[in-house]
Amino acid sequence: MNLQELKGSYDLLLGIGSWCGPSLNLRRHNLRRFAFPLDWMVSNSVSDVTRLFNNKFQGFMEFSNLVQTEGSSSSLDDGVAVMPAQGGTEPVNAHFIYDTFYNITSVHDFPIVPNQDWSVHYPAYKEKLQKRISSLFEKLASSPKVLFVRWGFATQEEAEALYDAISHYRNGLPFNLLIMQPVSIQTVSDMHWSHPSICAVQVPLEEPNNDAIWDEVYSGLSVTSYWS
Repeated sequence: MNLQELKGSYDLLLGIGSWCGPSLNLRRHNLRRFAFPLDWMVSNSVSDVTRLFNNKFQGFMEFSNLVQTEGSSSSLDDGVAVMPAQGGTEPVNAHFIYDTFYNITSVHDFPIVPNQDWSVHYPAYKEKLQKRISSLFEKLASSPKVLFVRWGFATQEEAEALYDAISHYRNGLPFNLLIMQPVSIQTVSDMHWSHPSICAVQVPLEEPNNDAIWDEVYSGLSVTSYWS
């Protein structure tokens, strides 16, 4: 499948890593309608995402598997910056919280509050995450046509393994998988993989936040009113 063959109308479009770019840009193009578990995560390995789907998300972000790591980013509530409760003008930052079992990091969900441990926010976060997982299962089981988008390196074999893992949630319904491979090039380029439902394109490595790149990839995509 090439990029032009991928274009069309879908009942559900969702990002599955390796960072927030796929979901952010789906929303920017008015193609994102629901919040899902991997929207605001960093998942560097496609094999770990495959394992997550194969395991039906069991044990994902369990407290016993979480550790705080170095780094911070903006605290987001489904992609919207969280502002201080005192009415400050600077957005709140968030801890990086790493799942040691799945090798996936939450980078926006645990706000940094002075003199307060990140774990204080875990119960509310876990409840929100479980709702997103349940929503994912529900939508995947019944949406007639679905597109998954992942930005990050993957071999064709790894992409096919991910596709097979996702297929167990689809009850035989069709879906496509778009893999955006970051490499040192200047333009979007088809990779012409042989799988009929997986589209792989190379995109500029140095420009993950370049709107023009996302515009080219997402142009020609639309969302139906199935879930309206």
